Order: sequence, then C-alpha cells, then structure tokens
Amino acid sequence: MRHPWPTCNRWSTRRGALRLAAGGLAAMALSPGRTRAAAPPQVPEALAVGDRRRVTEIVDGDTLILSDGREVRLVGLQAPKLPLGRPDFEAWPLADAAKAELSRLTLGQAVTLAYGGRPIDRHGRMLAHLYRDDGSWVQGAMLRAGMARVYTFADNRTLAAEMYAREDTARRDGRGIWDHPFYQVRGTNELDALIDTFQVVKARVRDVATVDGRVYLNFGPDWRSDFTVTLAPRTARLFAEEGIDVRRYDDARVQVRGWLTSYNGPLIEATHPEQIRKLDS
Repeated sequence: MRHPWPTCNRWSTRRGALRLAAGGLAAMALSPGRTRAAAPPQVPEALAVGDRRRVTEIVDGDTLILSDGREVRLVGLQAPKLPLGRPDFEAWPLADAAKAELSRLTLGQAVTLAYGGRPIDRHGRMLAHLYRDDGSWVQGAMLRAGMARVYTFADNRTLAAEMYAREDTARRDGRGIWDHPFYQVRGTNELDALIDTFQVVKARVRDVATVDGRVYLNFGPDWRSDFTVTLAPRTARLFAEEGIDVRRYDDARVQVRGWLTSYNGPLIEATHPEQIRKLDS
C-alpha cells in the first residue's frame, strides 16, 4: 500500500509582507493563553519573530497545538506520519518515536514562533520555526535527533542550509529514521516502484538540456524511461536570479528530493533551488 504524502502549495512573499504578517500575529499576544513574559530567545535575522505561547498538545512529529488553540506545523521538515483518523493509512516507521521526541522538546513549554515565508497553510495551520526560551531551535533538534527530514517549499525555504547540516549529521550517524530502510536515500534504479511518494535521491546527472525554457536534468541515457529532474521556465528563472547556472549540474553528483511522478520514467519537478544539492566540490 502506498502511503499518502503531504501536498506542496506554491506561494511567494516579500519580506515586508512577511513582517506585517508576523506583526499581526504578535498583536494576538493579549489574547487568552499568552504565557508570562520572558526574555525572547535569539532568533536568526532571516526570520520575522511572532508571538510566544505554551504548547498544550502534540499531534504528531511535526505538528502541535498551542494554548490559544492554534495548530502549528513545524515548517521546513517532515516527520514520520501517524494515521490521525485517515482510513487505510498505515503509520510510517518511527512515527510514535518522532511524536514522543517533539513532546519531550516542547509539551508544556513556552515557544516563540518565527516566520521565514508563508505564515499560514491552506488548512489554517501556522507555518513557523519554533524556539524555546532556552534558545533551542525545535526544528534543528528534531533533525539532529533523526526524527525528521528536511522538507522545504518554494514559499518556505529560509534556514534550509542550517536544516540540511543537522540532517546530514543525523544521517551520517545513523540516527532515528536514517537507520530505517523506509527513509533511505535512493538510487535511480529504485524509483519505478516509488511513484507518488516523496523521496531523497542521490545520483550523477548525465546531461542537462533546455527545451522551450524548461530545464531537464537527465540521469540516464534514455530520457524516455530514465529518471529526470525538470524545472519549469519560471523555476529556471528563479535559479538564474539566485545566481545558479543550471549547467553546473552537468556530470555532477547531486542529492535531490521531491515528489516522484511518472512521465517518461520517474520524474521530480523541482520548484526551488534548495531541492537540488550539488555534492561535488
């Protein structure tokens, strides 16, 4: 049985709009459920600081509920999933362990919300980085423990490098999910059986082609059946705007993550640069 995986919504913000959103959220600080004032933790300048609340419930390894009733999705990562009432949904390996780790880190404690992109998802959940009063970054702790993997979006990719560094350490040490075959980094010969799932793939790009503005990273000799990563024209422009020449991937070893679909073989459509990591120096 295939496991359902969360969908990706694409949305863009300007930093000014982000600060307005965070300011509006911070204005809710006088509402019921606010914790006693404390010195704010040090938050990276790339994030807009929101309000501070106590965690009252843990939903799963990347979702929790605050004392004012709001639900928060820890942005930038994906923890093993629980069924949560979904019929025919099989819990992912280590889902209970991930929930327990998030509970250990946050339950009953005050956390400060901080935003680096879209602040609310289509389900009404806050999309935030969380910082404890002792300065601990909750996302970083979950990734370092091997209880989640990096899962960025085009509209939420702030601190991606910092998150990848913690994931890399956990994977190198075989912690948590990285010691389980369900979450292993895949080779291109494994992908046909994994269509419609989110995967991390490591392989060498055979060649790079551009057709009508769309970029193709081909990983095998036959583009009709071998694994491919593609960039839509607007995504290719985003890469260029950020100083990334897609030709740098030609004959390079890369790690890429994203949804696997089937179109002339397994395919991932990348929506932002952080999905593709060049492993060669």
